[in-house]
Amino acid sequence: MADDPRIAAAMRHWAGRFVANGVPYGDLEALGAALTSWDGWCAAWSARAAAHEALGEAALAEGRRLSAGEHFTDAAVCYHFGKFLFVHDPAQMRAAHGKAVECRCRALPYLRPAGERVAIPYAGGALYGILRKPDGVARPPVVVMIMGLDSTKEEMTTNEAPFLARFMATLAFDGPGQGEAEYDQPIRADYEAPVKAVIDFLETRADVDATRIGLWGVSLGGYYAPRAAAFETRVRACVALSGPFDWGACWDGLPALTREAFRVRAKCRDEAEARRFAAGLTLADAAPRITCPLFLVAGKKDGVVPWTEAERLAKAAKGETELLVVEDGGHVVNNRPWRYRTQAADWMARTLGAESLHNSPRGLVGVGDG
Repeated sequence: MADDPRIAAAMRHWAGRFVANGVPYGDLEALGAALTSWDGWCAAWSARAAAHEALGEAALAEGRRLSAGEHFTDAAVCYHFGKFLFVHDPAQMRAAHGKAVECRCRALPYLRPAGERVAIPYAGGALYGILRKPDGVARPPVVVMIMGLDSTKEEMTTNEAPFLARFMATLAFDGPGQGEAEYDQPIRADYEAPVKAVIDFLETRADVDATRIGLWGVSLGGYYAPRAAAFETRVRACVALSGPFDWGACWDGLPALTREAFRVRAKCRDEAEARRFAAGLTLADAAPRITCPLFLVAGKKDGVVPWTEAERLAKAAKGETELLVVEDGGHVVNNRPWRYRTQAADWMARTLGAESLHNSPRGLVGVGDG
């Protein structure tokens, strides 16, 4: 690998995330050896993704649908990481993003459990999400999965799995400034607005229990989720992973790639304007309004958002709060996912009332409204 500081920063901060969220380790190893400059990042990842996509095509042609779904899922996550912070070349970024969405959609019918692409009415248009429901459960509770600055719903496969296994549905969606909405809608600090639209949408569905909704937010989504929980009374529980209490206070310590991605997705002219905008993303006034149970996760070796941001939220929130700090954890503790993923999923299942189903020796078959 060439001594390109942007590649070095990406690998340092997010290598654990790449693998924890589904990138085959061999792909990451090959990319690390082959990449020579940031300008080649998106193309290199897209080439790895295309290889998985071709395997999916071959599996589908042979009638191996489950395998096709797995290969298309691998392709989607590799395309996603090609685009995730590649904001300096919008054409390449958007092409890779389109392929990520396409491959994930192709995978959905063949997953276990299957997934459904949904359009959520919002601001005269739509936000797009992926709804997955555990097999054999009528009207399960729902975990609404809130993306961060550079994550999208196509990255969520491994994060969805612990909740689905515990008989909760998942709805991962792209909000303003995120994923499919990032091109037309800027980041907004008052994230309760899109969350309201999502919950309104869930209330129209007869196949999920919209009276048992939990929020899950990752990285900057770890700000969005508690912010929404402060103002949206229909939220029963909230998990926040490595989120900032005050994004503006974190600004100077953020990786340069992150600051630039925020500028672009907030539709700001320059970094000075982006810094001012970032200062508006704070939980100072919202945190005392949070009364639903909170589960907060932070890593003491987080090089993106200091772990003390979660500690600030734990002290300021008014509801029952559990803070899990992992001593050797990096950002979102993706270098140690076994330290928080099952714990957060068990907590959510208990809080939303899915625990009795999860622990039933009779399994999934015939489980009703319960």
